[in-house]
Amino acid sequence: MEAIKQHEGLVYPLNRTNVDTDQIIPKQFLKRIERTGFGQFVFYHWRFDDDGNKRSDFSLNKPEYQDASILITGENFGCGSSREHAPWALLDYGFRVIIAPSFADIFYNNALKNGIIPIKMEEAQVNKWMQQAEKIKLVLRVDLENQCITDTDSKEKVYFDFPAYHKEKLMNGWDEIALTLQHEDKITAFENTGA
Repeated sequence: MEAIKQHEGLVYPLNRTNVDTDQIIPKQFLKRIERTGFGQFVFYHWRFDDDGNKRSDFSLNKPEYQDASILITGENFGCGSSREHAPWALLDYGFRVIIAPSFADIFYNNALKNGIIPIKMEEAQVNKWMQQAEKIKLVLRVDLENQCITDTDSKEKVYFDFPAYHKEKLMNGWDEIALTLQHEDKITAFENTGA
């Protein structure tokens, strides 16, 4: 997993609540066995019509959001099924940070395991950034180490809570295997005891 300590990026505002994993990545695209290649299908039924043409009325298709890497959205993001393909698709599309008032638990943990920073933020602050990003190109700098987000234009800083265990894993690029291998000498020593 790629380490991430800070991320600065353009904000894409998805002003919807209860976005479920089937809306993030529809079931018909789950046939791949790799973790890559799902980004082209993210929010597929909102981004494309039945003939595969881009819908001009869906905001992610607008040119001003083409390079967005921070997703701001409504409460209960990632609800529905437990498919890990949802964070894979968002990461593959280019989103490294998701900010929302709340997340579905399984999606939240899957995002953490795959190198996305999911940040829970008060709804009033989410709505403020959502409205700004709908009007102007909003760029935020997310500093995971200091747990703060800075509006690069106004320089306003907002602090956030984040679980220390997951913060350390993301900042070091550790997945569960990498964590286990940190104790390889102890595991080897135990195995050599014949126990």
